[in-house]
Amino acid sequence: MNGKNFFSLGRRRVASRVLVCGLLMLFVPTHAQQAWNGPTDGPPGQRNKRITFISYDFRNSGITGAYRGLFTAAKELGWQLQAVDGRGNLDVIRTAFARAVEERRDGIVIGGFEIETLPGALQLAKQSGIVLVGWHAAANPGPNKALFTNVSSDPDDVARLASDFVIAGAQGQIGVVIFSDDRFAIANAKAARMAQIIGECGRCKVLAIENIMIEQARSGVPPAVDKLNRLYGRAWTHNLAVNDAYFDAMNVALVKHGRTDIRNVSAGDGSTVAISRIGSGMSQQVATVAEPSGLQGWQLADELNRAFSGRMPSGYVSQAILVTAPLLASVNGNNIEFRIPYQQAYRAIWHANAVLPH
Repeated sequence: MNGKNFFSLGRRRVASRVLVCGLLMLFVPTHAQQAWNGPTDGPPGQRNKRITFISYDFRNSGITGAYRGLFTAAKELGWQLQAVDGRGNLDVIRTAFARAVEERRDGIVIGGFEIETLPGALQLAKQSGIVLVGWHAAANPGPNKALFTNVSSDPDDVARLASDFVIAGAQGQIGVVIFSDDRFAIANAKAARMAQIIGECGRCKVLAIENIMIEQARSGVPPAVDKLNRLYGRAWTHNLAVNDAYFDAMNVALVKHGRTDIRNVSAGDGSTVAISRIGSGMSQQVATVAEPSGLQGWQLADELNRAFSGRMPSGYVSQAILVTAPLLASVNGNNIEFRIPYQQAYRAIWHANAVLPH
């Protein structure tokens, strides 16, 4: 990660610990608008651009949230935005990418998969002068050899928020199973970091890392629960996962074995379903680490706009949000991003007559 572009890792870790501790003490934030810590300058909006957003799978709510944010931002900029749902099928994704290159789109957003999975695609895009920007398209946020930039919160922070919440919220011995999908670099990064943090806790143990494709979570989780309960019994106390989808099918499977004692915490992605069940207070999922996907959609637009203007990436890395029942009660039915003045901030960059948030 380029030190000139991003905040130091140490500062991010301190911020993560402070946020975890605050929420564990049931801190209820005020309804005041947050201070904006993102970019405050950049090029004016470039008009009449044609963008294709290729989603790995729109069943992933994080990808959907980022697309919706980009859709709104694209309207603001007067851009034409085309969406393609890959449905987890690389053949569909390859065809969509080839079509976008053939149509000479100005930019392509890689939504939730790595460009390296498409042989020859990177070279085709470069030869055509097409800007490539990613959302969760690499292990870390920021520019890399394939992308102008990759938009994401820091997976280390996401993993730490989830892991610290588990450790701080439980007494006695903690036995953790981590659910992940090893096809994705960002999932591997989060899973490895969670395993490391749990492993460094003297009263904690990583019992297993279960590798299940995210789109197969509903069918894959119940038999995994049967196996894990048989192997670990009461030593199994918590689940961590790289995506909320693993917990969509978890509660019924646990109840079948009388395991209402197990607590579930997700290191991504703050799906609507997960937030609803956490807010109800009746689910075994007690927290999710949500990324501000709406904000990230606007950031995708801003990064594309910088590329179109011949500028460098902004270097901005959005902060993940630890979502618990007390936090949801504090926002009183509003979107968890509603205090972040990102739309106002980006409008102030793109439009000369807009007002920068205080």
